[in-house]
Amino acid sequence: MANKPSVVMVGLGYIGLPTAALIASKEIKVTGVDVTQSVVDTINKGEIHIVEPDLDGLVHKVVKDGYLQAKTAPVEADVYLIAVPTPFKGDHEPDISYVEAATRALLPTLKEGALVIVESTSPVGTTEKMQAVINAERPELEGKIFMAYCPERVLPGNVIYELEHNDRAIGGIDEASTERAVQFYRHFVKGELHKTNSKTAEMCKLVENSSRDVQIAFANELSMICDEAGINVWELINLANKHPRVNILQPGTGVGGHCIAVDPWFIVSEFPKQAKIIRAAREINNYKTEWAIEKTKSTALQFKLDNGRDAKIACMGLAFKPNIDDLRESPALLVANTLMNDGFDIMAVEPNIKSHNAFTIYEIEDALADADIIVYLVAHKEFARLEKTSNALDFCGVFK
Repeated sequence: MANKPSVVMVGLGYIGLPTAALIASKEIKVTGVDVTQSVVDTINKGEIHIVEPDLDGLVHKVVKDGYLQAKTAPVEADVYLIAVPTPFKGDHEPDISYVEAATRALLPTLKEGALVIVESTSPVGTTEKMQAVINAERPELEGKIFMAYCPERVLPGNVIYELEHNDRAIGGIDEASTERAVQFYRHFVKGELHKTNSKTAEMCKLVENSSRDVQIAFANELSMICDEAGINVWELINLANKHPRVNILQPGTGVGGHCIAVDPWFIVSEFPKQAKIIRAAREINNYKTEWAIEKTKSTALQFKLDNGRDAKIACMGLAFKPNIDDLRESPALLVANTLMNDGFDIMAVEPNIKSHNAFTIYEIEDALADADIIVYLVAHKEFARLEKTSNALDFCGVFK
């Protein structure tokens, strides 16, 4: 591999674009690949199609300086990164068809000595399966290219910093692939690079998010118990966390995003008999969202009994976590959608997006003025300055 390798990044979403921009900021030529022409056009203008602090300026600079260019198809490169979605199919079964499609898209441009790295969250064994796809279609390359898996572990809203500073687990299909991948990541990662094999690296990402999911499930279950008992769960958690060996997380409307809400199912799907706690945590966190929906509905029905008319409900927040625009697997969005589909009069408020295909997006002040019930679903910073009113339901700790 050259001192500064040429790079292709397949997938220019919430992980692919920041990673491509970070690599390009090290004066490495990066070709970003996305199947959506509008995404390609936006990036080539030096603009971005997602909300992420510091990303817009970084993309503008690396495009202007000529280190990042977007295309709809791969070009020949030294290193190929795959960061495409891995959604569900059937009963929470992981769908690796996007990863396979991305791998197949590389086939015409692959050359001897190339390094292919899968970053997409994937079931155990996916990297080896992609190796088999390449070997079947390009048998002359068997044993002559390097393949590895390296999951991202970043927090939306702080992606650029964490991509550069967080430790990474890097697992190759063999030791040579691991070493080659480590050499590559040293170009732009300041965190420690931990060597392993591809299957362990794949499982590591799933386990990290499953662990978080279990911890959140405890907090969410506790919040429902406290509601039944007439106890302020936020005060309780604050007091319990005074214990030197207790660290209870904060409950919310549920769990969303394309990591914690998704990754545990990859383990459950592959190891259904063993993954009992992991499955239970997923079910608890999903139930918390249903519970919030029913709590809102019962409050609205009581309002109608008391006032003789339907309540206007302000749904405060649609994103899956505070201060971002990402709606993937969002429990807040599910609450708003369900209420609307069940005939309730809702006003959707989401400070981080300008429009939505299913909702009119209201300004905060308009919603507070017109709504009869204020339902806080996401603890956005814009809500922190508001005063708690008697008509508020706080599912996310805005007023804790």
